[in-house]
Amino acid sequence: QVQLVESGGGLVQAGDSLRLSCAASGRAFSNYVMGWFRQAPGKEREFVAAISWSGSATSYADSVKGRFTISRDNAKNTVYLQMNSLKPEDTAVYYCAVDLTNVLRTTPEKYDVWGQGTQVTVSS
Repeated sequence: QVQLVESGGGLVQAGDSLRLSCAASGRAFSNYVMGWFRQAPGKEREFVAAISWSGSATSYADSVKGRFTISRDNAKNTVYLQMNSLKPEDTAVYYCAVDLTNVLRTTPEKYDVWGQGTQVTVSS
C-alpha cells in the first residue's frame, strides 16, 4: 500500500508562488500516475494536474494551465506542484493521489490512495 504525505501549503498573497510536495512510501512509487486535486469550502474536489509514471506526460486543468507545473522525482519518491501567479480562487485544500491503474486521468473517483491534504490560502 502507498502512503502519501503532502507539505508546503501556507498563506500567501495574490501573485506569489508556492511549491507543494507529496512524499510517497510503500509500494513502488515510480510505477504509478500521480495527481493533484483541490477542494475549496462548499465545493467538490476538482482535478488540478497529473503526471505519468515517467514524467513524460502531464495533464492540467484549464484553470491552472500556464501557472502550475507538476513534476516528480522517482528517486526521492516525491511529486511536486509548483504554483505561480497564485489567485484568491486557488484557495483550497490540496491533495495528492495515486492511480494504481497507471492511467493519466482527471476524475477523483479513479484515484486509489490519497494524502491528508495541505491548506493553501491566497489573499487578495
